[in-house]
Parts: sequence; structure tokens; C-alpha cells
Amino acid sequence: MSGALINLFYLASSVLFILGLKGLSHPRTAVRGNLLGAFGMLLAVIATFLYRDPLGNSPAQAFGMILAAVLVGSVLGALLALRIQMTAMPQMVALLNGFGGGASVLVAGAALIDLRETTLIVMGATAASGIIGAVTFWGSLVAFDKLQEMLLPGKPIHFPGQQPLNIFLGTAVLGLSVWLALSAGGDASVLYWTIVAISSVLGVLLTIPIGGADMPVAIALLNSYSGLAGAATGFVLGNEVLIITGSLVGASGIILAQIMCRAMNRSLGNVLLGNIAVGSGSVGADEVYGGKVKGATAEELAILFDGARRVVIVPGYGLAVSQAQHAVRDLVNLLESKGTEVEFAIHPVAGRMPGHMNVLLAEADIPYDKLKEMDEINPSFQQTDVVVVIGANDVVNPLARTDPSSPIAGMPILDVDKARTVVVIKRSLSPGFAGIPNPLFAADNTLMYFADGKRAIVDLIAAIKAA
Repeated sequence: MSGALINLFYLASSVLFILGLKGLSHPRTAVRGNLLGAFGMLLAVIATFLYRDPLGNSPAQAFGMILAAVLVGSVLGALLALRIQMTAMPQMVALLNGFGGGASVLVAGAALIDLRETTLIVMGATAASGIIGAVTFWGSLVAFDKLQEMLLPGKPIHFPGQQPLNIFLGTAVLGLSVWLALSAGGDASVLYWTIVAISSVLGVLLTIPIGGADMPVAIALLNSYSGLAGAATGFVLGNEVLIITGSLVGASGIILAQIMCRAMNRSLGNVLLGNIAVGSGSVGADEVYGGKVKGATAEELAILFDGARRVVIVPGYGLAVSQAQHAVRDLVNLLESKGTEVEFAIHPVAGRMPGHMNVLLAEADIPYDKLKEMDEINPSFQQTDVVVVIGANDVVNPLARTDPSSPIAGMPILDVDKARTVVVIKRSLSPGFAGIPNPLFAADNTLMYFADGKRAIVDLIAAIKAA
């Protein structure tokens, strides 16, 4: 295939990637955006198979091996996608980010062996692929494990001298990268894999200080890193579509990470360095809850809902853990059949990854127009009869507004405490990721319904029908 036709394929792929990203900006068009992006990738793969360089070499000469790898990856990916639980979707995303970074490291390393052009740009891009790819791969593995809590705890991990060690390793890897960029000798491969090794350690050290509450930012950032690593590898290979695709992913990941940081009133630099959640708050659990928490049964709450004209549901990670989204849909249908207006209040960092609650509710076929973002729904809480909080904690904690020593001080929250009545569905009074008590649970207008999220909603539906 001629070079002009190859570039036309790549241009079409790039346009489809951009349209795909635009589609992903809204839940209603997200499926179409995914399909456009997938078709764009198919075009890029076909064009790459048909490419032939000036020396006559073609990737199709290794067609059998490449096809076998594609089939193995496709089968593994399909099995993971089918078997993965929605509660584990953040872990899945973290792993996929890591695989992208790992692929960039291996491709750039392989290209270095057979590199015909050792210009400053190409060698610099090779070093960038090694650094960003290794940090992404190992950082993603740490993020996966912290979310899964297999080996590492979900809370931040700190040790003496952590920041100076990070600075030393970062300086060392940058120095070696300059050496590699200026190198044209036989020691280039040794330098490259040394850079990868140091960057791998750096990836682990940069991720372990990030706690569970900041995982939405970490996942968005690692996604950005995987794109930047791919773009750098595109410069190594001289592949235009890889450069464009990687740049799109890198830019969108950075933008998303910034949005998440604003939603938590944190700086991106502090999250990266683990300088977050250093406060412990000025009040303890006994002082907040002692003799003030009021419990309620499903039958008591059914009477409350019977007279409600407007209800707002606030989903949190507890909803994902209990898989209560389908039961919540049934509750919404029941309330609406009685003439009650029902909406959902979505905090940007509810759950463990950006858009986690949106995905869960979409899975239950809850209409998109019922999902209201924080800035849109906050002014309406004062006109809300009942707010139902399912498993959310830090995103509705009033201490963010009242306690400057709190780890979540200044964090924008959902103003559910301003509603007439708040019903909180939780297993216990255990704190959220921030590890602090929540005065909302002991407020005068709050009723606690202690139960598993799904079981609680099912029992509540039965009680409302019986009322």
C-alpha cells in the first residue's frame, strides 16, 4: 500500500479517535463514542499491517505471530470484561493503564535494538517511553493492589526520607536520559534498561502514598501517563497515528485529573507527592455520635416516603459494593408511580474512579437526565423532602465546610444536610476513606438505616408497597 494511502487511513483513524472522545463526554453518547474509537483503532491496525518501509520490510511478514498475539490478548480481554464485577472496575481500569505503559516500554526497547536513526529527538523519545511507561506500569500495579487490598493497604504509605529518595531517583533517571539522548554507541540498550529499572522503583514510590480517597485522581493520571508513553513511542517508531492517539489520551487524562482535584479541593502536585490527608480533624467519633444517632426501620421510613414530593438519591461506593443499582431503579419506579419526583446527586469523586456511579446507574437503565452533577443539584437540596444516601460518606460530610483541620477541609460536598430529612443507608458508623467521623449521621434531620445497601432498598420497597 502506498504511503499516501497509509497516511489517509491514519488521518481517518485520528478523526475517529477525536469524535470518539467527544462522544465519551456525555453518558448518552458514550456507547457511540466507544464504537467510533474502536473502529478508528481497527483502521489504524489494518493500515499498519499493510505498511511497507523503503527497504521493503513489512509487518505482515510476521503476520502469524502478530495474529496469535492479537487472538490471545482478545480472548483474555473478553474473559476479563465478562467476569469482572462492577465494583472491581477501577482495578480493571488501573490494570489496563499499566498494560499500556508496559507495552510502550517493551516496544521502545525492541526498537532501540534495530534503531537506524539515532537523532536527539528519537533517543530522547526512547528515554521518555522508558520513564513514563515504567512509572505507569508499576504505578498501576500498585494502584490495583491498593484498591484490591491484596498486599498493600488502601491507606497512604509513608516512610522517613520518602520525598528526598523520590527526588534523588527522579534526578538520576533524568541524568541517565540525557546521557541516552546524546548516546549513539553500543551502551544505549544498557542505559535504557537502567532507566526503566529506576523508573519502575519510582513508579512504586510515587503511588504508595496515594490513599483510597485519591484513587480517582491517580487512575486518571495513570491513564494520562499511558497515553504520553504511547505518544513518545510513536516518535521512536515514526508512527503518526500513535503520536496523535497518545497525545489525545495524555491530554484528556490530565484534564480529567485536574477536574477530580478541583472536586476534592486538592492540588495535582500534592496528590502526586502524597502530601494529602495529613490532618486528623478536631473532633472524635464519640464526641460526634454519642447519644445523637437515630435509627429507623423500613416500615418507619415508608411513612416518610409516602408524603414526599421530591426525593434525591446520593449513590456512593457502598452502592457498588452491595450491587444495589437495580434495586434502586425499582425504588425509583415505585416512587414515581406515586407521583414523587426523583433525581440522583452525583459527586465527581464518588466511588473509586471517575464516572463510577454513572456507569453503575446506567447499567440499571436509569435515565441519564436524572443524574445531576453537584453544582447543578446543590441549590435544590433546601426544597428536597427526603435525601437517601447509599454508602457515601466523605462526599456528604459537613466537616469539609466547618473544620479547617479536617483532611477534607475545603472539599466541595453535596449539601444534603440542608434537606428536610436525610436517610443514610450504611452497615455501620465506620468512617470513609478520609478516616474521620461524619456529623451528618448525628444531625437532627438524619435517620440512620443500618443494613446492606441492596437488602435495605429491597425491604424499603416492600414496606412502601405495604403502607
